[in-house]
Amino acid sequence: MSTIAENIAKVGVRIREAAQASQRDCASIGLLAVSKTKPAEAIRQAFSAGTHDFGENYLQEALDKQQELSDLALTWHFIGPIQSNKTKSIAEHFSWVHSVDRLKVAERLSAQRPAHLPPLNICLQVNVSGEASKSGCSPDELTALAQAVTQLPNLQLRGLMTIPEPTDDPTEQRAAFARLRELQQGLHLGLDTLSMGMSHDLEAAIAEGATWVRIGTALFGARDYSKPV
Repeated sequence: MSTIAENIAKVGVRIREAAQASQRDCASIGLLAVSKTKPAEAIRQAFSAGTHDFGENYLQEALDKQQELSDLALTWHFIGPIQSNKTKSIAEHFSWVHSVDRLKVAERLSAQRPAHLPPLNICLQVNVSGEASKSGCSPDELTALAQAVTQLPNLQLRGLMTIPEPTDDPTEQRAAFARLRELQQGLHLGLDTLSMGMSHDLEAAIAEGATWVRIGTALFGARDYSKPV
């Protein structure tokens, strides 16, 4: 097995053990491989090891990889901050967008989603920790945003996403993820997706109901941000 395949197997064990500890069905938790800054060959290796869902933050980098890997049956998720001038390409080339945090972006994605494609799966990003440096709507803005997005054609609101303030304290980790779960339940929209948890805190996220864990470093190693994106 390649190193990436070995890492995928190790993360799979962590997910299964966390699911078992929380008495959850492991099949309800998806592994989203965060492949930003990683070469197409790394994605190809991950696909060969059974991973099909990949998350990208940088649009042009993602489009280049999609073209290079067009022979593979991959599902692409956009998980980075969204600039209005990039919504058209995102709407055309991704199946999921986890990082919608304002209505203008949702409206543009809806209007620009090609008619021949199924509705774009949407998660609303919520800034549960209130960090000024983080994207995401505030919890107070969430209800109005969610209600508006449900009315847009060509989009399917699936759930919520968050990137909480980093901490090594499992209690604090769980509190942030519990907050997102409670916010989703409070919407009463029958949403089925909680995109939360990364390499360092996936166990806490699964304990609080994560359905996608976004894993990069534990699969592909540290990222090299010196490369152009």
